[in-house]
Amino acid sequence: MDETLTLSALALGALALLPAAKRRIELSRAKHRSLAGHSRMAKRLARWVPGYAYDEAQFFGVDGAPADVAAQRKAALQRLGAEFDTRFAKTLAATEQARDAISDLKFTGRYRVPFQFSPVLREHLKVGAFLQASSGVHVEDLDGNRLMDLTGSYGVNVLGYDAYKACIDEAVAAARELGPVLGAYHPCVLDVLDRLKAISGQDEVSFHMSGTEAVMQAVRLARYHTKKKRLVRFAGAYHGWWEDVQPGPGNPLPPRETFTLQDMAERSLKVLATRRDIACVLVNPLQALHPNVNAPGDSSLIDGSRRAAYDREAYTAWLKRLREVCTARGIVLIFDEVFVGFRLAPGGAQQYFGVKADLVTYGKTLGGGLPVGVVCGPRALMQRYRDDRPADICFARGTFNAHPYVVAAMAAFLKRLERPEVKALYDGLDERWNARCAQFNARLQAAGAPVRMANLSTIWTVTYTQPGRYHWMLQFYLRKHGLALSWVGTGRLIFSLNYGDAEFAEAMDRFVAACDEMRADGWWWTAPELTGKAIRRGVFREMLSHKF
Repeated sequence: MDETLTLSALALGALALLPAAKRRIELSRAKHRSLAGHSRMAKRLARWVPGYAYDEAQFFGVDGAPADVAAQRKAALQRLGAEFDTRFAKTLAATEQARDAISDLKFTGRYRVPFQFSPVLREHLKVGAFLQASSGVHVEDLDGNRLMDLTGSYGVNVLGYDAYKACIDEAVAAARELGPVLGAYHPCVLDVLDRLKAISGQDEVSFHMSGTEAVMQAVRLARYHTKKKRLVRFAGAYHGWWEDVQPGPGNPLPPRETFTLQDMAERSLKVLATRRDIACVLVNPLQALHPNVNAPGDSSLIDGSRRAAYDREAYTAWLKRLREVCTARGIVLIFDEVFVGFRLAPGGAQQYFGVKADLVTYGKTLGGGLPVGVVCGPRALMQRYRDDRPADICFARGTFNAHPYVVAAMAAFLKRLERPEVKALYDGLDERWNARCAQFNARLQAAGAPVRMANLSTIWTVTYTQPGRYHWMLQFYLRKHGLALSWVGTGRLIFSLNYGDAEFAEAMDRFVAACDEMRADGWWWTAPELTGKAIRRGVFREMLSHKF
């Protein structure tokens, strides 16, 4: 009898565990199969990868190039380095002086290219980090070199630098009498609130000093009001550098309450529709350009197999289905528009895709050239306290939130959006920039360059049509030909909306000329039998040999 009862109890216990096991399996299947979807595995792999570098003898021929091609590449690198040393002398000197004290410069200098190539490259070819002026679509370094700007200042520069300098001038004039008085508000905040509420379609606004802070607050509010702890983000998406939203390498602590799921996947919708512990879903619309892939950078160009493509119709359909599931399950849908806000449309991604989020975060360009982060949401979600429990609060403050100069610069930027000449920049925006991308690709194909562009409006990514170990060298040829890039190189080119047809044509000419020179210098030599898979296997064998 006791044995029968014991077996029955075990059977009942096993049955009780089945739903939990089923949910766990569904969650595992919804995670992206790559390392972008498995943060713990990515961190373990990052600890495993050995540090090693190619020496001078290996550097120029790791793809099996014959001796004459390797010698051609070596001569080209030496020539390019000598030209940079002369042409950018003052800029490089200032950069070297600052490098010892600015940790960011040490990091970016080391990770411009795949780590195996970095030491030799940094010895022969140095890149400056100082600029002294900007105007139109150009920036100027300390040596007086005028470069066409493709950095976009990490997304800040939507309207063109002259517009932001004017916003800052207006802000200084408007806020000068109050100065840096904190805690109280400058009266221009009232105009900012009216405009942000109209743009976001939300009731309330909170001010912060960065996009990362704004996202942190949005997630905090969602957890506070839903009384749930889980956060869902999608593989590859960037939402700032804090623990809950940056899984994998780069984060000392693995996020314990975060699920990283596949973007644009039925399995992810199923997880959202069946679990009861999810507080919010974070969406960065920039991922429409490269779903389930981390932000591209030249340091990850191991074999040239970078992927990017944008399908507006498909991504819009995905966001609408996501909206439906979140509404049905009481999950807070958060649009992180820190990067794309005001770039795709005057009303941001909500207007562009026709999907309304529960909370929206803005940053970068909204500050009119000054640092800012903003959360917009409905009254019920923005409230930070409970009337029936006065000690139960969701605290969030910051000393410099709503700084008078920042608020005044925001006001100037939002007013500028209403100007006829600025509105004209958004007319036919997608059609104009898609046509430019097609024109660019036609030029590249005609030039025989193994390079193609993919774009989400004015945000572009360079892809490659053949495998190779040296695609990352293109960033240096582009700099030689007068194109300013961010430290991630060709992974992200950001045009400002004030690029006219003539400026765009000039940038295209410079880009194609850089490709021609890079090909002539032998960097795109490739053996017919060389494949991306063969390159990856070769690098893996290198790692094993250095590890063991």
